[in-house]
Amino acid sequence: MRALLTGGAGFIGSHLADALLAQGHHVHVLDDLSTGSIDNIHHIRDHDRFELTIGSAIDEPLVAELVDGADVIYHLAAAVGVDLIVESPVRTIQTNVHCTEVVLAEAAKKSTPVLIASTSEVYGKSTQLPFHEDGDLVMGATTKGRWAYACSKAIDEFLAVAYWQERKLPTLVVRLFNTVGPRQTGQYGMVVPRFIRSALSNRDLQVFGDGDQSRCFGHVDDAVRALIGLVESGSHYGEVFNVGSTEEITIRGLAERVIAATESTSEIITVPYDVAYARGFEDMRRRIPDTTKINEALGWRAELTLDDILRDVVAFEKTRALG
Repeated sequence: MRALLTGGAGFIGSHLADALLAQGHHVHVLDDLSTGSIDNIHHIRDHDRFELTIGSAIDEPLVAELVDGADVIYHLAAAVGVDLIVESPVRTIQTNVHCTEVVLAEAAKKSTPVLIASTSEVYGKSTQLPFHEDGDLVMGATTKGRWAYACSKAIDEFLAVAYWQERKLPTLVVRLFNTVGPRQTGQYGMVVPRFIRSALSNRDLQVFGDGDQSRCFGHVDDAVRALIGLVESGSHYGEVFNVGSTEEITIRGLAERVIAATESTSEIITVPYDVAYARGFEDMRRRIPDTTKINEALGWRAELTLDDILRDVVAFEKTRALG
């Protein structure tokens, strides 16, 4: 199979590329390196079934050319990270929505299957836990830049489902819940690598807000297994799936686990949202996926725990620090 990965030099994309190559597929990555990195795919650059094009999914002629050579498209290109979302809402909306429009339009010309990587952010401020794929999406005010990412990814989902319903383009949507693992950067606010890098340097771990907000962190290897499994099944087009762990932990509890895992002397300090981000910043208190649907479809469930995640990320960060 010839797979086109938009955003394939990113954290999740690079792990997906590894897995597809290991299965014997051909992988072509399209990435503008705005948030991805050559370092993530350096180890596969010379693989005889790997190709890299540095460019943007907004470039229609380029996307059209690459779609011509693809049997399936994993569309991962997106603006990511709370920091980037808050600081650059225009870029966030344009990148997420327009890239998806281009990819779907070109894929429709060839009826090439497309998997859209979405996010648990689309559930917004909903309190209907655990989040189910058919649940309501509760967004904040449009004057709150925090929700630009959630809304733009929701539009991506609407587009994907509409292309299936109206034009019979085989599409899938996966809502990823706080996917974590080696190669993830803390540059744009991702909490696990940020905490671990601080702990390894015995610097204070900054917990934004009161620290009682909770998340479920899933290992990237589990997420990649789900993405590939859904595409290989070929029988769930037009559907939306949650993918993530159901192991819940508060952010303060996460900081404590990181300190223990790294045997660090770091202290935990809380930083108000108004200081960490912008005045009026809003967050969701809990975010837990209902993964019944993908379990029934594929027999998939998260196999790796938070301890596994911390072990792998700590090992990666130690190696990275040594150069």
